[in-house]
Amino acid sequence: MSIAERYQKVAAEVAEAAVAAGRAPEDVLLVAVSKTVGPEGVAEAIEGGARDFGENRPDQIVPKSAAFPEARWHFIGNIQSRRIPEIVASATLIHSLHQRRHAEKIDHAAAELSKVQDVLIEVNVSGEASKSGVAPAEAADLVRAVAALSHVSVRGLMTMAPAGDAQAARETFAGLAELAAQIRAQLPAEDAAVFTELSMGMSDDWREAVPLGATIVRVGRAIFSESYQE
Repeated sequence: MSIAERYQKVAAEVAEAAVAAGRAPEDVLLVAVSKTVGPEGVAEAIEGGARDFGENRPDQIVPKSAAFPEARWHFIGNIQSRRIPEIVASATLIHSLHQRRHAEKIDHAAAELSKVQDVLIEVNVSGEASKSGVAPAEAADLVRAVAALSHVSVRGLMTMAPAGDAQAARETFAGLAELAAQIRAQLPAEDAAVFTELSMGMSDDWREAVPLGATIVRVGRAIFSESYQE
């Protein structure tokens, strides 16, 4: 099966899962995480209908976004302070913001480009030491602080679930959805209106995420790896 065919398969399955959960297919955005492939792999995915791609390193998102300006590029990796101007210049949406100092630098870089940078706040719902993200109890304060910046728009939250445990994944995703609802209720109407995104679910656990409200799923191996087995 080609990359284009695998993308179409996953896209169809995500749409079916959305409908099964009582949602519209377009309510869940599939981001193809292309960090393991080069430009040829991206081109194949675009042939299959992909329009949104995720990268976790500036060294990848910068050249790929330049090569494929018709696509929307999502930055999903660890934010390095010195690389923020490059990330902001390339990314439609930054999924992994969890430090106020980075938010302030994103605001400055976006101002330099006369753009408003859309971001998600990464939350470590599971509490795993190996995962990045702000603690759930601190998320609301960070959202409010970032929302106050002139050139940053907080669009929602992102999390990663423990690997290999479907029940733990469901608990993590349910926790993020509940937290997002609590924060949205506290925000001014203008900020609450755009605070709508839940980026949660990857190749092994997006099926748990969609029924619990995911609006973005980040799928790499199921699209780009020939050896991936469900």
